[in-house]
Parts: sequence; structure tokens; C-alpha cells
Amino acid sequence: MALFELITNPWFIILVMIWTLPWKGVALWKSARHKQKVWFIVLLLVNTLAILEIIYLGFFQKKKKHK
Repeated sequence: MALFELITNPWFIILVMIWTLPWKGVALWKSARHKQKVWFIVLLLVNTLAILEIIYLGFFQKKKKHK
């Protein structure tokens, strides 16, 4: 019962949104800029509390080539 009370608490939901939205925004922006359509769709549709977004940003985004 305590878990249900936690996830229905408005402050918890606001905290989760504050945590998730910046990660999702950056990951979506970078995947769109690099024309990674599959990643963009997955990141847009799947909500993993920013875990998938952090994994994408850390390991799967295309890196800039330094000249």
C-alpha cells in the first residue's frame, strides 16, 4: 500500500517529471539531429524514468568527429 501512496503523491509525480523531461529532451534532440529515427521513436514512446535516455546519451549517440 505504501508504494501506491508514493506513486500517486503529486509531489512524487512532479519530481519524476523534473528528472525525466531534461533527459528525454536532450536525447530526443540529439537523436533527431543525428537522423537516428529508430532511437527517436523508441525514446519518444518508451518511458523508463530516463534510464533509456541516459544509456542512449552515454553509449549510442553518434559522436562528433574532431578535426
